[in-house]
Amino acid sequence: MRGFNAMLGTCAMSRMGLALALISLVGCGVEPVSVGDAGPIHPGVEAVFADLDRDDAPGAAVGVLLDGEVVHRAGYGIANMDHGIPITPQTVFDIASISKQFGAMSALLLQEEGRLDFEIDAREYVPELPDFGPTITPRHLVHHTSGIRDWPHAMMLGGVTYTDVISFEQILRMLYQQEDLDFAPGAEYSYSNTGYNLLARVIEVQSGESFREYTQARIFGPLGMTNTHFSDDYLEIVPGRAESYAPTEDDGYRRVVNQLTALASSSLNTSMDDFILWMKNYETAEVGGDQVLNRMLDQGVLNDGEVLNYAHGLSLGDYRGLPTVGHGGSWAGYRTNFVRFPEQNLSVAVFCNVSNCDPAGRAQRVAEVFLADEMGPAPSQGSDPDAPESVALTASQLRGYEGWYRSTELDSSYELVAGDGVLIAHHWRNAPATLTPSGDDQFRGDTGWLPRVRFTRDAAGKLSGFTATGSRVRNMVFERQRPD
Repeated sequence: MRGFNAMLGTCAMSRMGLALALISLVGCGVEPVSVGDAGPIHPGVEAVFADLDRDDAPGAAVGVLLDGEVVHRAGYGIANMDHGIPITPQTVFDIASISKQFGAMSALLLQEEGRLDFEIDAREYVPELPDFGPTITPRHLVHHTSGIRDWPHAMMLGGVTYTDVISFEQILRMLYQQEDLDFAPGAEYSYSNTGYNLLARVIEVQSGESFREYTQARIFGPLGMTNTHFSDDYLEIVPGRAESYAPTEDDGYRRVVNQLTALASSSLNTSMDDFILWMKNYETAEVGGDQVLNRMLDQGVLNDGEVLNYAHGLSLGDYRGLPTVGHGGSWAGYRTNFVRFPEQNLSVAVFCNVSNCDPAGRAQRVAEVFLADEMGPAPSQGSDPDAPESVALTASQLRGYEGWYRSTELDSSYELVAGDGVLIAHHWRNAPATLTPSGDDQFRGDTGWLPRVRFTRDAAGKLSGFTATGSRVRNMVFERQRPD
């Protein structure tokens, strides 16, 4: 390395400065070389992450695999800002929902062993699951077609914040209290982390092992992923783990606490070096074999025959005309993305420990470095649809909605109070939410947990409650409380 720096005429150089020099050398036929604890380094990829090449801010770990060979492997920014520890390819991240492909793979491996049937009632494995009437199968759980409510939205409605302790056991207890499905199983697609958590419980029951033990024995151990595990203890010390951060208004950063243990849906702790071994497995099929790896790409099908773009913990799509397979992740301050271009044998992974990192956009730009000549035109930027118009209600009309409303499913209550043209929803744990009239007995909220509210009435037209609906929770019932 000293000889290389001397050749460049410098003894100390930033990663970006080295990248610019590498671009010059590549033009002269000199191959990229390793940099410190990283490598190989590709100058085109380096340029995508130049803004994260800092010693005073969080950043990312990046891995790129082309035709079975690592062509870029590097860390940028700081893993722990309290101690100034840099991100390297060995840094451990919580990769959030990228974890789902490992949950799906585990289910397929158990099916291969003859210990899991994707087509029978999940209550055969987990009798604690409420009897909703229609049958929910493991296949519904894998493809997000079960109708089971997504716990992040449901828990936020109940006053749980994302930085609270949220354990696998708590998620299951919430599921066991669910009173209705968002839709009939197989009728629709609606992303449900809870469905994957139930799948993890099914795997535990059928394997006789904890989900962590099963994935270690069947996936991580055989692949040599020695710094990888599903977190089942938020207090566990994990050497080399990156903290997660969010930007502040004064151009600084604050820590975002991660106390989640959501098995199969999230909470996979891994390093870029370990994940590269997983990306290679899509080519070698060392774990699972060709038959299971092919089934990973089988897409979900709704009851009416509609084929989904969601397979087994993987989304199938395309970028600029080239087919893709992958998944993103978001939890606390972690933002992650994995994308594979199977026809070009290119895989890209980006793990960030800061919430404004845009790993998906960066992964696409990395792909362009290698595949631009094969790609179609860049996608156009569409505009967001206009928000629904507001409906004006009198102060008297708004006061008619006032009162306490309770969900027995969530064991949680809101007090609605009339404000200036709006209703204010108060909860002892959540910040107040503003509800703006948008139609007959309909309001839209300014928060993620109360996005749409529809008030209900009895046969006599008397107000009886409201339902809360969002993208992943529908018609959660809150009954109006009567005075004694």
